Amino acid sequence: MHTFSFNHIALSVKNVDASVAFYQKVFQFEEIENTASTSKTRWLAMGNGKQLHIIPRPDAEIKTNKAVHFALSTANFNAFVMFLEEINVLYSDWRNTPNKDYIRKDGIKQVYFQDPDNYWIEVNNDI
Repeated sequence: MHTFSFNHIALSVKNVDASVAFYQKVFQFEEIENTASTSKTRWLAMGNGKQLHIIPRPDAEIKTNKAVHFALSTANFNAFVMFLEEINVLYSDWRNTPNKDYIRKDGIKQVYFQDPDNYWIEVNNDI
């Protein structure tokens, strides 16, 4: 049987600089060297060897919906939600209620928000 671990997520974006700035501001991800190519794709370290690759596609049509998202967990959920408010990042619960978290049936708290290309991001306290 094969075993796998998460390595990276890649997002096609209209403006690489704007996206990198967003992810650095919201998550404090550090930029790391793109060791795969000399392209304008930029890589960010997410921690624990995981990466976010920001790929320039200025002419791409990017379609999103909330069901297609990636999720990050933090032990400091309430402090992170307060940080989103401080930096004026709009968030909602799963039902799109502004400035509200959602508590799943299993007790996990979560919020959703979008990046500059409207990709959905969930942050929860499932640590």
